[in-house]
Amino acid sequence: MKNPRRTWNALVVGEGTRCWFGNQFSLIAPRFAAYGVELWVPELGGRFDPRNPSHKMLMSVLGGMSESERQHVQARVRAAMDAQVVNEGRHQGGRAPYGYVVVDGGPHPNPRKAAEGFRLRVLAIDEPAAEVVRRIFAEYLDGMGDRAIANGLNRDGIPCPSARRPEQNRHRLADGWQGSTTRSILENPRYTGYAVFGRSARQEMLFDPDDVAAGNVVRFRRAKPDRVVRSRKPAHPKIVSVEDFTQAQLIRRAKAAGGLRTARKAERAGRPVKHVYLFRGLIRCAACERKMEGSPRKYGMYYRCPVRTLAPGAQALLTHPPTIYLREEPLRDAVNGWIGGLFDQQNIERTVSQLLGAQPAVRAEGDGVASKQLEEAEAKLRRFQDAIAAGVDPTALVESINEAQADRAAAQGALAAAGEPAGITDAEVYAMIDSLGDIGAALADSEPGKLARLYRDLRLDLRYDNEKEAVYATTSLRVNNAGVRGACCSLTTRLHLPT
Repeated sequence: MKNPRRTWNALVVGEGTRCWFGNQFSLIAPRFAAYGVELWVPELGGRFDPRNPSHKMLMSVLGGMSESERQHVQARVRAAMDAQVVNEGRHQGGRAPYGYVVVDGGPHPNPRKAAEGFRLRVLAIDEPAAEVVRRIFAEYLDGMGDRAIANGLNRDGIPCPSARRPEQNRHRLADGWQGSTTRSILENPRYTGYAVFGRSARQEMLFDPDDVAAGNVVRFRRAKPDRVVRSRKPAHPKIVSVEDFTQAQLIRRAKAAGGLRTARKAERAGRPVKHVYLFRGLIRCAACERKMEGSPRKYGMYYRCPVRTLAPGAQALLTHPPTIYLREEPLRDAVNGWIGGLFDQQNIERTVSQLLGAQPAVRAEGDGVASKQLEEAEAKLRRFQDAIAAGVDPTALVESINEAQADRAAAQGALAAAGEPAGITDAEVYAMIDSLGDIGAALADSEPGKLARLYRDLRLDLRYDNEKEAVYATTSLRVNNAGVRGACCSLTTRLHLPT
């Protein structure tokens, strides 16, 4: 319109309700008049006359009708999509959550769309990424914070979601794991296997509040709990259990309730340190039963227990030396040699025998009461999860959830007393151990960070007796198999260290 050499002088509108809505026409009409462009609208019967009040009123009515119809269409589409999610668990498009991929689910259930060649899209597990999701939840439930988890993933060289799937994350920088990345994973209920829709709401906001004529921009904001819908039954494979997800949300609510100070006290920050403490929090002094602290020295790493930190009047003050030191290097070699020796040829039979002996026995038949109690407790927990997803404050359900979890634990204990399904065989355990190769050599060449994590995963417990110059070591080996529920055995030894 600004071009004085334009070859046209009028704009013809095919349908008034499809051209502008709300007050848009009142904002644009003066510009038509300023540049001398005529506007022809069929509802007016011809050309729009800016000096005719009836024309102005009719255009305002048409704008209101258009806005009303637009809102009705949005409401109908949203209601239809909500019903598909609730009743069918339908995946409504968009990027798949980290840990899932979108795969072909067969012909589209709508016959018309199926005839046009449309296919149904469903979520399937991306196993390498799903293991990372399980690790994030496990570390968070173990007390680590969002940033600490992200730092650990970056140290291990695990690609972040935007680096793993750059084709669907072009708006991301792929610059590694961030605290916000782990937070979004921990708060995503779709990892429980249920389809969830409407967590983000599309909102139109003024581009410039001081200039209404500048128009609106679209922003996505967190939707209110009553606007989020969830499928009635699982819609895709789960990565984490509903119980773990609920526990994670309760922890996050508890941290948020007390502010930043409470959050800092409730989680381990995992701050970077200059030295790697292989046995951090794993060594206790036999004289006072306190954990020994790391103490770097010029000639190596030591762990110490100073008597000055004992409480006044403590019984250990009578026999405790001023400071007890334990060097890390000989302890590391002794522990690695012991763990590797458990799988040597002369000890492998005893280790396998203890692992197999830790498996629960075959369950006895007829224990219907405990099974019924377990089903009722799990049903209660599912209802509490539904209530939380619907917007109920989780803190109001803490007591009820704890009671349901206690009932479930009691029922599981009763079933365990009656025996569990038989686990794996000795041949399968031998095959697992053979696949690991030379464990002793692998421990000797392992990086300090990975070695420290291995000690924690083995639940290594060390007691240092300064008088005997010996360390009593205990570890819990576990068989990780679907047929073995928590099967583990404790192995104990006495490590003699050089003076």
